[in-house]
Amino acid sequence: MSDATIEVAGLRKRYGSTTALDGMTFTAGPGRVTGFVGPNGAGKSTTMRIILGLHAADAGRALVGGRPYRSLRCPLRYLGTLLDAAALHPARTGRNHLLWLARSQGLGRRRVDEVLEQVGLAAASRRPAGGYSLGMQQRLGLAAALVADPPAIMLDEPFNGMDPEGIVWLRGFLRALAGQQRAVLVSSHLMGELQGMADHVVVIGRGRVIADSSVADLIAAASGNGVRVRTSASRAAAAALLATGAQVTEAGADLLVVQGLAAERVVALLAAAGLPFSELAPHRATLEEAYFELTRDAVEYRATATGASS
Repeated sequence: MSDATIEVAGLRKRYGSTTALDGMTFTAGPGRVTGFVGPNGAGKSTTMRIILGLHAADAGRALVGGRPYRSLRCPLRYLGTLLDAAALHPARTGRNHLLWLARSQGLGRRRVDEVLEQVGLAAASRRPAGGYSLGMQQRLGLAAALVADPPAIMLDEPFNGMDPEGIVWLRGFLRALAGQQRAVLVSSHLMGELQGMADHVVVIGRGRVIADSSVADLIAAASGNGVRVRTSASRAAAAALLATGAQVTEAGADLLVVQGLAAERVVALLAAAGLPFSELAPHRATLEEAYFELTRDAVEYRATATGASS
């Protein structure tokens, strides 16, 4: 197995009467960004902590380059991780934080300066890390993950605290890491960012894998044979289309998504009813839409709408 591979196979984990993982199985391979997504409580954090040997699984295995993480002599040379950007000594400078990690892996100052430059923190590296913004802490955490130049990277919510410029930079940076044939596993709730960056996505719910697919295939499956219709008479158009047994969803101002009717049939029905429309095109779902459809029955913590009191 390539060193640039994170493999999870049949992981099971219980905490008392709660099942956290129920046969979790997937692989994050080299040369691609793999999104790791699921509702709160789905098992993402537990899985990542088991990969790092911070928690023990009741059954199954988690391997980095074919070996358990805890068996690796210099683990940061195999897997770089960012689980909590704020987990640093606030009085230590960013550079000293990295020097401490580098020395634990037998690395020198030159590599520290290289990664500080890579993540854009060279100018702030001698300031106490406790004064860093969350976005700067994320950059420092990313530098720590890369300090030993590992073939595999695992990041938990790396976009948190990033400004728009930082998000664009990070998206391109992670794509570049995958382009170097590294395995990049990214847990995130930002589906829009993953759609523009990830090659593959693993969707989980209630401790199990719901989908393990390329982003393109997942979006294509969610898009189905839907038709997008823009009409100034959306309410009347929806009623006319629903009467035929089609599925109609409001997708924005004056925008409907119709499932179950061919485009030609939609045109004929609207014309017969005298209803105007300015756009009609095949519907392309977003990764967010695909995700919500897949996890509809796997959300453990769901808020309920309440009316505002006067």
